[in-house]
Amino acid sequence: MTTAPDPTSAHAWNLVHAPFTATTWRRTAYALLALPLCLACIPLALLGAPTARWQRGLVHRFLDPGRTDPTNPTDLPGRPRAGGLPHALLATPLNLVTAFITLYGWAIVPLNIGWPLRAGDDYADAWGGPTFAGAWAFHAVVGGLGFLLLMPWVVRGLTAVQFRVARSLLS
Repeated sequence: MTTAPDPTSAHAWNLVHAPFTATTWRRTAYALLALPLCLACIPLALLGAPTARWQRGLVHRFLDPGRTDPTNPTDLPGRPRAGGLPHALLATPLNLVTAFITLYGWAIVPLNIGWPLRAGDDYADAWGGPTFAGAWAFHAVVGGLGFLLLMPWVVRGLTAVQFRVARSLLS
């Protein structure tokens, strides 16, 4: 008699495993690279550069690893209808927010795990205080490990929105 795998343990494994997957780091790279590319594409598109191709290339490289599969529904089909300027203009605010949230969220992880290095002398009023060990444990568990487990899902959601914008404006 075989038993079915416990779906709860599979979900827990996905939660713990997500920060260490290539997909998470590809999405994080896209979240950080999309803003400078869009900012560079605005003036370059006005000069006639093929900015739509560059933006599509970034999406393909970081958000669509199955792009060689012709049946892949997430692929950006065909040639771009419009140039890269509309996408660069409309996606820049979203890319700015995404880059800020991504940078801040991932920076929280080492800052809180290494809390004693930046704590100073007075930790009586720190979260988890009044003892040094309590403050460090609170920062490491809630701020460090908590954000380590949370950020892959935040980045996944933000890059999903970025992909939808790219798909609607670049395909």
